Amino acid sequence: MNMQNCTLCPRMCNIDRRKSFGVCHASDKVEIALVSLHQWEEPCLSGTNGAGTVFFSHCSMRCIFCQNHEISTEGKGYEVTIERLAKIFLEQQERKAHCLELVTPTHYVLSIIKALDIAKKNGLKIPVVYNTSGYENIETLELLKGYVDIFLPDFKYFSAKTAQEYSRAPNYPEIAKNAITKMYELVGNAQFDDNGIMTKGVIVRHLILPWYYKESMQIVEYLYKTFGDDIYLSLMNQYTPMYKASTHPKLKRKLTTFEYDKVVDYALDLGVKNCFIQQGNTATKDFVPHFDGTNVIKD
Repeated sequence: MNMQNCTLCPRMCNIDRRKSFGVCHASDKVEIALVSLHQWEEPCLSGTNGAGTVFFSHCSMRCIFCQNHEISTEGKGYEVTIERLAKIFLEQQERKAHCLELVTPTHYVLSIIKALDIAKKNGLKIPVVYNTSGYENIETLELLKGYVDIFLPDFKYFSAKTAQEYSRAPNYPEIAKNAITKMYELVGNAQFDDNGIMTKGVIVRHLILPWYYKESMQIVEYLYKTFGDDIYLSLMNQYTPMYKASTHPKLKRKLTTFEYDKVVDYALDLGVKNCFIQQGNTATKDFVPHFDGTNVIKD
């Protein structure tokens, strides 16, 4: 794989990213919007000090409800070299982050691997988390063997129709199923240190959308019947109408407690044990990061 004929994601654009842009709109240079200690990830990732998030600019999914649209589709970010990226990884460890969390990294995998090689040679030891939409090529995931300790994919849609309407990706459900299977194959069952911080494993996130709780149940059922409690689920109630969703007839409202509870109760009835749920008022823009370039560029 290379940047001259890019096939890193399932869009398979086959374009030369040195000269043009594919669906993700990323060039061959890495762009980052924010480097932070994130306190609001799953408890086994955030712990007490926070997850060491690195928010990459651009995305291949084009979701109309993306809360990070400022960087995913509008492209806000700051260019960094591979050497600087490696230093950023090490700086997150120096800040006592419990993990290094790469957020929306797919289109930069080749550069990330080079940066991880440098960082590991210079003492990077914290678990590496690959936070992704779930829209991944198997060949790209295979490149990450030995580099990623924890996979944190979304499973957004069970229906091709829904995936097409909201992300222009009708092949998303099958792609995500295959990708999660490969992720589990690469890292295996969940492992934790003495402080309850995950060191290996797969956590599949699912953001429940208004009106779509029945489709959410299908996702929960598929994941549990396929993987049982060998992976963790994370059921999210934080949907907030943003970006193009604020005027969409179905997506312009928040999720109801009834809808969320229906999905959680269904998971419990199935027998799911390893599942994170959200409580309280999480459906607010207050939880959206400020993509101001903090900790990205240093003299």
